[in-house]
Amino acid sequence: MDRIFDFLIPVALAGVTLTLFVGLFALFRGGEFGRSYSNKLMRLRVVMQAIAVALLVIAVWWKNRA
Repeated sequence: MDRIFDFLIPVALAGVTLTLFVGLFALFRGGEFGRSYSNKLMRLRVVMQAIAVALLVIAVWWKNRA
């Protein structure tokens, strides 16, 4: 089970990073694209961050369980 966390945590962190940069791009680009996607992408980033934090907490719990 430890190996799955070795895969999932970097994937989750990469997803958060990618979503952050695409959201910032949409925010600074402006126009119709910015209006349509910047807020949605930032909300998605928050959800993805919550998933990444939950994975980290579960991984620490799994490693330290008795």
